[in-house]
Amino acid sequence: MSDFDLDLRAVEEHIDEELEIEGSVILGVLDGTTPAAEWLEAISKGNLLVLNVEGDVNDLASGFARDVKESGGSLIHFRGFLLVAPPGVDVSTERL
Repeated sequence: MSDFDLDLRAVEEHIDEELEIEGSVILGVLDGTTPAAEWLEAISKGNLLVLNVEGDVNDLASGFARDVKESGGSLIHFRGFLLVAPPGVDVSTERL
């Protein structure tokens, strides 16, 4: 048996300090019934939105898309869904 010593508690504490992940993934429907201010508030809290688009994505997202982009966030329309990521969260499209 080797003399390898690994303190898993110390590793877990270090990982928690390094990641500091905040926010959640919020599933919703983008159909015009939710005010743009609510989507913007969710993004400002570090949440990632996955919205099922029911209608014209350009019209439905027009109330918050520019603000998201100007703040450093991103929007990706993929297979009927709009992913809205806050600043600092990268959504990779390399495998599409």
